[in-house]
Amino acid sequence: MHLDVQDLRDFYYRTALGRVAQRAIRDQLVRLCPPAPGHTVAGFGFAVPLLRPYLAEVRRVIGLMPGPQGVMPWPAGMENVSVLCEDTAWPLSTGFVDRLVLMHGLETSEQPSAVLDEAHRVLGPGGRAVFVVPNRAGLWARRDVTPFGYGRPYSGAQLEAQLRRHGFTPERSLTVLHAPPSHTPFWLRTAGFWEQLGRRLPWLSGGVLMVEATKQVYAPTRGGLKAVVKRPLRVLEGARAPEPALNRLR
Repeated sequence: MHLDVQDLRDFYYRTALGRVAQRAIRDQLVRLCPPAPGHTVAGFGFAVPLLRPYLAEVRRVIGLMPGPQGVMPWPAGMENVSVLCEDTAWPLSTGFVDRLVLMHGLETSEQPSAVLDEAHRVLGPGGRAVFVVPNRAGLWARRDVTPFGYGRPYSGAQLEAQLRRHGFTPERSLTVLHAPPSHTPFWLRTAGFWEQLGRRLPWLSGGVLMVEATKQVYAPTRGGLKAVVKRPLRVLEGARAPEPALNRLR
């Protein structure tokens, strides 16, 4: 089930470990999907800590927060862009979103297939989605001191297979949060070093899995043959025309 919005807010904004996690995931998100003028960016679950770099540069930012989790106004000190919604019904028109981010929205939902269906629906042609989930092979999914210790963790293969079943094409995947989920000052101070090391050593498994995917768009099919034959094939082209029988008897 979804976590409570107050617990999520307290972790990301009021603990040193939460701020470290927020910065590491957000930096990788910006590398995957740099802010672009004219884009509409939406986040589902509790993705708003990752969306601040987009506020000043894109057309609009929308924070979708599921009903069982609850909603909070965001960003602080600015016009609110967060809205309460259901897993199965997002208040966005079809194809409205250019960039979509899901964090604490898929692994904690009781209807993950419905979440992916809605994600596919609201994403426009050529749009990209980034899914942020607990990594089954990492340490963060094994401890409940962070929000990533709740819900269903995924392996890369599991998440990519589920995305393909719902009309997404996985493009890139990586892991972040390579330091252990500890409030110990040593690990907090050295978190940046472990993130750099994790980027250089792909086999070093991080606590959180990030998968970037595009929406599959199929060309419409039409019944019947629509091609126009400009120069039809003539089977006997080049052969002499037959002479009348009367001419042959003379």
